[in-house]
Amino acid sequence: MTSLGEPVRLGSFTARNRFVFGPHVTNLGHRRRISDRHVAYYRARAAGGAGVIVVEEASVDASDWPYERAPLAPACAEGWSRVARACHAEGTLCVAALGHAGGQGSSAYHQLALLGPSSVPDVVTREVPKAMEPEDAQMIVRAFAAAARSAREAGCDGVEVNAGQWSLLRQFCSALTNQRDDGLGSDRGAFLRQVLDSVRAAVPGMVVGLRLSCDELAPWAGIVPESAARLLAELASGDRFDYVTVIRGSAYATSATRPDGHVAAGFNRAATALVRAALPASVAVIAQGSVVDVDMAADIVASGEADLVEMTRAFVADPFLAAKVARGDGARIRPCTLCNQACQVRDARNPLVSCIADPLAGHETEEAGPPDASPAQVGMHVLVVGGGPAGLECARVAALRGFDVTVFEREQHFGGMVTVASRVPGRERFARLIEWLEAECRLSGVELVAGHEVALEELDAHKGPVVCCTGSRAGRLDYLVAEFATVVAAAEVLGAHRLLDEPPPSPAVVFDAIGGPIGIGSAEMLAALGASVTLVTPDFVVGEQLSMSGDLAPAGVRLQQAGVELLKRSLVRSVEPGHVVVENRDSGEKRSLPAAVLVHAGHRLPEDTLYKAVSAARSGVAVAGDAVAPRTVLEAILEGRRVAMGLTVSLLAAAG
Repeated sequence: MTSLGEPVRLGSFTARNRFVFGPHVTNLGHRRRISDRHVAYYRARAAGGAGVIVVEEASVDASDWPYERAPLAPACAEGWSRVARACHAEGTLCVAALGHAGGQGSSAYHQLALLGPSSVPDVVTREVPKAMEPEDAQMIVRAFAAAARSAREAGCDGVEVNAGQWSLLRQFCSALTNQRDDGLGSDRGAFLRQVLDSVRAAVPGMVVGLRLSCDELAPWAGIVPESAARLLAELASGDRFDYVTVIRGSAYATSATRPDGHVAAGFNRAATALVRAALPASVAVIAQGSVVDVDMAADIVASGEADLVEMTRAFVADPFLAAKVARGDGARIRPCTLCNQACQVRDARNPLVSCIADPLAGHETEEAGPPDASPAQVGMHVLVVGGGPAGLECARVAALRGFDVTVFEREQHFGGMVTVASRVPGRERFARLIEWLEAECRLSGVELVAGHEVALEELDAHKGPVVCCTGSRAGRLDYLVAEFATVVAAAEVLGAHRLLDEPPPSPAVVFDAIGGPIGIGSAEMLAALGASVTLVTPDFVVGEQLSMSGDLAPAGVRLQQAGVELLKRSLVRSVEPGHVVVENRDSGEKRSLPAAVLVHAGHRLPEDTLYKAVSAARSGVAVAGDAVAPRTVLEAILEGRRVAMGLTVSLLAAAG
């Protein structure tokens, strides 16, 4: 039975194990080049044991500029060389991803017409591409070959040709977008075949990989697993590629390739097994599709469904994933929550790739990890008030630095608002992050005390630094609440286990003043429990903030399927017994909605009372997380870590 730790042949090369860190948008580039940030990012995953690293996709030609910081192959030679050297120093294969987004690209940067197989408008941008002439097609074929040669000269071990999610090559393979009446239309695999032939001829002896969407989720005309398996079998007969990565998704389903936790992990396993059965053993198959747990990856390889497993988001969350597995520390792998909140960066904000669980990801050139413990710090006592993500991370890192740490949490459980968030449908994996932080704190010797509300006198008596990570409290209500009317914070609804044992109040109105996952999740949860739900939002689009994690369109579908009534561009004006009065922001028209309860999903305020009191009385007090300003898990963990990294002997002396 094959294991994840066994080496595997890819063409004439051997990968040391079956773990793949796949290509993804990072926004780490500089002027369309591979940057120092890229090198540090990939070096960390190579040092962490990845068998194969596929570098962020580079456009093979300047006619493609899909996002502002997208690498451009003719400008990547020096960067590829540095990444390859970093990978080779750690024993990892380095593969350069090559592609062209075609009609799914953007004309905003180069101000040129997009290229496509036919004049079919993109379903997202609505832009109509130029139907490629034969000379355009040959230009792109030559560009793929030139890019592959450049990657070989830079020292890469292979190249991966993208015919997946954002891909001109997939657009040629699909009847959704290829409506040509020439040879590239009658044989929709012809263009991909030409590209693969040109790449193989350009780089003999190198690994050539193919990334193919094997299910466009549009069976009326798109690629389906059966047709993909037939196409791959035909392409493999010409020895055109050494491995194939099986993905799903198209312009009609842009969130399908890397969905969040609302989609079951390992969703692509059936299609992967179908492809594996259709190909000769000499062609390796790589599984992809929210595989972020080692047990699932091991089962995929052991069962023969695939030969390697792409665990990209898992490696973003914990770069040492493979190394931990190799030394028997799999239980200590920092979990991926499948939230897409910091690793999904293909948007207009241009954020750098990162991870809510490990904000060091993507910032390896700027943020430092915990140094070794200093003898001068050992035994010095730090008191952390609040056992949410900021407090637990602060305690964990301080303990690694050699401090004695105690965490006091007033609730009977740790996790703060993250524990509440883990009760939102599709976000259950957040609980794993808190479990990991708790476990790591205990392994590091942190004393964790739950069910204890710290008094100011205790802090005054403490001879050492105090870190306040006391979280947030409910914010203000901007509407009238009549006597006997019922208004409940969304956090209370999500935290109320009693709702699982009795029918929820119905009808319910959820007022989502933020447009984020808490309001949407509250509506989904209440509807699933049998309540009649109306979701009220002041925005044009329900769940507006979910666009940043890729869950906007899927959330809309889920709400409609759950029967939730959506009321947009509206504000709550008053809550009366039995009904809620709302007002349309544009027309000023008011209407009354029947409601047994109003669930308020609005902004929260910092719970900083203790911090203000103790900092006014003594020095050596720090604050982190929502107690500074309520934000996301990423900021809470980042600030908790930074406070712990800033603890010094001199600060301890000042506190004493």
